[in-house]
Amino acid sequence: MKKPYELLIFDWDGTVMDSAAKIISCMQQAARQCDVSVPGPEAVSHIIGISLKPAIMQLFQTEDEQLADRLVLAYKEVYLGADTTPCPLFEGAEAMLSDLVEAGHVLAVATGKARRGLNRAWQQTGTGHYFTTSRCADEAESKPSPDMLLQLLEERNLTPAQALMIGDTTYDMQMAQAIGMDRVGVSYGVHAPVNLARHNPRAIVHSIGELHELLMTQDNIE
Repeated sequence: MKKPYELLIFDWDGTVMDSAAKIISCMQQAARQCDVSVPGPEAVSHIIGISLKPAIMQLFQTEDEQLADRLVLAYKEVYLGADTTPCPLFEGAEAMLSDLVEAGHVLAVATGKARRGLNRAWQQTGTGHYFTTSRCADEAESKPSPDMLLQLLEERNLTPAQALMIGDTTYDMQMAQAIGMDRVGVSYGVHAPVNLARHNPRAIVHSIGELHELLMTQDNIE
């Protein structure tokens, strides 16, 4: 068995929190409010993980900054108010985080959420105390830039070889791959295993239970 990683870095949406349905619903409502073509669920799923404004510009194929800003504002208003789609943790996620911390692992988050959004999610789920550090969309360049990971490594005085990125999107895999950081893909989020596999993850798991076992033993991360 190789030496355990010094830092386990989790994506949030689609990896720890089952938020895809809410994000899709809110994005579609924002489109209606702004009188633009409503994107389908698959199209919205594809941009989950990118910072909000770049994601919107990509999703709606626009370079119109004013339109993008209106969509961002509408999305935020719907997300915080009108939309009631449940947004729970994946079943078993908190038990996994608790066991990892109890076993002495240091956990971090690298997310496309803004800081306020991550703090809100932590408050709602009571999970913030499991994480030693984090980087959000308004504190770093958007995924797939490795900026979030580089900031986390610098803060902890670690090299890429000492950390592991865990995420459900190709953007998570790309940003880790760009700096030679090991990575694990999860297929229960929004991107298909075939797309995750293109970025040579150490493993692809299909449930929180599989991820829990893998991270606790690290035997199959080679």
